[in-house]
Amino acid sequence: MQRHTFLKLFSAAALASLGLTLGASAALAQTSQSIPFFYPVNVGGPINKIVDDFASSFNASHPGSRIEPIYSGNYQETLVKALTGFKSGTPPVTAVLLSTDMYTLIDEDAIVPFDGFIKTDADRAWLSGFYPAFMKNSQAEGKTWGIPFQRSTVVIYWNKDLFKEAGLDPDKGPSNWQELRDYAQKLTKKDARGNVTTWGVQIPSSGFPYWMFQTLTTPNDVELINDRGTAVNLDNPKSIEALQYWVDLTKDGLHPPGVVEWGTTPKDFFEKKAAIIVTTTGNLTNIRNNAGFDFGVGPIPGNRLQGGSPTGGGNFYIFKKTTPEQQQAAFDFIRWVTTPERAAQWSIDTGYAATSQAAYDTDVLSQYGKEFPAALVARDQLPISVAEFSTYDNQRVTKVLNDALQAALTGSKTPEKALQDAQQEATRLLRAYQ
Repeated sequence: MQRHTFLKLFSAAALASLGLTLGASAALAQTSQSIPFFYPVNVGGPINKIVDDFASSFNASHPGSRIEPIYSGNYQETLVKALTGFKSGTPPVTAVLLSTDMYTLIDEDAIVPFDGFIKTDADRAWLSGFYPAFMKNSQAEGKTWGIPFQRSTVVIYWNKDLFKEAGLDPDKGPSNWQELRDYAQKLTKKDARGNVTTWGVQIPSSGFPYWMFQTLTTPNDVELINDRGTAVNLDNPKSIEALQYWVDLTKDGLHPPGVVEWGTTPKDFFEKKAAIIVTTTGNLTNIRNNAGFDFGVGPIPGNRLQGGSPTGGGNFYIFKKTTPEQQQAAFDFIRWVTTPERAAQWSIDTGYAATSQAAYDTDVLSQYGKEFPAALVARDQLPISVAEFSTYDNQRVTKVLNDALQAALTGSKTPEKALQDAQQEATRLLRAYQ
């Protein structure tokens, strides 16, 4: 009887203890905030796994928050999903979107500035540590709206084997427009029927044609936008000269005709269909892993200026219509994931430029740069880089420019006419912001 009574008492105590344990677990689960995080996948390579690992590591060390990566398509699709969610009252708490989406997000009143989260000297040192070139597309109206994460410049890649076959120095890329043209002539190959089997140079004109165009306008000493996102400079004679140069490469059979796909350009390089390609440094690790031949990486060739590239890539943003606690948790994650050590490893794993000098000063990235100097090309262009094309009403203004570029490249308009028409329409769209 006593034993039976003891077992009853023990069972009751065990159940009570179990109830307390389950209750504590449930309470912990309830206090662990869900932080939906929209992330675009737009460049080759195992990016998803890296982002998943970041989220898992942060969650393990921050039990009060649960970062939940949601892979939301390419940049454009991710922006649409984020704004649709915002308008319906269910935005992500944070998202990586193009740095050029800043004015669109401000205009939609969809994001909060980061300034309110900066409270300590350490926070201020962190914010001031990002390269100024990357902050050009991150700050406006005296506030910081985006935090640089997967940022880049445009670079050129070349096949060293094809350079050797053409009698070119495999360790030296073209340094100016004339050299680029001369190299392309020597590198272009045709079969017995006269069909091109290897193009001398390939610049993609789908996806981000405006960005590729800036790799020609920047070294030609012309900026396409003002620093307030309210005016464009498309019909400047130097802009027209830059587009004419691109069109002439195609007319002279040195560059593929028509619209060249962004996504297939690295593959064309792997398959030796193009000897020189122009694309983001965010493709560096992808190309290193898949090229199957020695390749070079160099800065954008110059013309009127020594060189220069637009910056590019994505920033972190924090959305309104989320709780202050969620926003703080998102900021904590962004602060955590952009520390120099993690930014350094991210650069190595992806090919994106590290976003601060402190990241390049880490032992791991310093050593990597010595072993693989190509990883430093994007960084070394930053002092002469310009802001990526971005304005208010950015989606429509950018489409106007993209359509004009493709009209010139397909031959339906001259470069001059295409850019004059684009200037007129873009000015009309931006009039309300002036």
